[in-house]
Amino acid sequence: MRKLRVAAVQLRCGIEPAANRAHALPFIREAATAGARFIATPENTYRLDRNRERALAAAGPEAGDAELAAWGRIAQEFGVWLLLGSAAIAAGSGKVFNRSLLYTPDGKIAARYDKINLFDVTLGGGETYRESETVEGGSRAVLCEGPMGAKIGMSICYDLRFAPLYTAYAKAGAEIITVPSAFTAPTGQAHWETLLRTRAIETGAFIVAPAQGGRHEDGRATYGHSMIVDPWGGIVAKLDDDEPAFIVADLNLDQVGEARAKIPAWQGGREFAGP
Repeated sequence: MRKLRVAAVQLRCGIEPAANRAHALPFIREAATAGARFIATPENTYRLDRNRERALAAAGPEAGDAELAAWGRIAQEFGVWLLLGSAAIAAGSGKVFNRSLLYTPDGKIAARYDKINLFDVTLGGGETYRESETVEGGSRAVLCEGPMGAKIGMSICYDLRFAPLYTAYAKAGAEIITVPSAFTAPTGQAHWETLLRTRAIETGAFIVAPAQGGRHEDGRATYGHSMIVDPWGGIVAKLDDDEPAFIVADLNLDQVGEARAKIPAWQGGREFAGP
């Protein structure tokens, strides 16, 4: 049995990166003490700020970023694989990449993923988001090798609504797919659990989904309810509110092959014409 203990950390981040790191650190420490070897934090862990001008002015390149180096030292201190859910990294185009970073236990960056699908929506009641005004969309799916040789597919938040990305990860052999998120309260209540379980079932992979939760410094409200889902769509760990906390689960990675052998729909169906 290939058994891996993982943790998803739920946060309520604000505008200052150092304060967000301090906010996350006790949960990471406790998860590591509980035996988690892979720990993931939510989207916008580095900075959560929907003020476009302020966010763009604060963003810099990845190289030489002292805060990103500090996250590497956390991974090294606790000897864990650490997913920084996302950070805003200057894209050189007047926008930023919404970038997820995976650190190894020696503090080095093993993989980077830039969010592909951007949150441009009108929810009604005056709630509108235009992520593309600030963020440059990524163009490449990223599959990397993590603890115990586990194959990890990386995604971020709104990507969850786009099945082809997850099908591609399943076909490439992903065993764990990460979904660090900052779902809005209304969309989270309506769709969060359903989408996470659906993607797990479709791919036959574990889904690790740490989330932002609660009312943030910039006025935004996020849903929380971080989850870890198994390849059969079962919830193996879940938070039932939007309060900062963490969950831990033991993943039997052999379940991935078992689920995919039972229902091989992840391979894709027959080709068809139309409509």
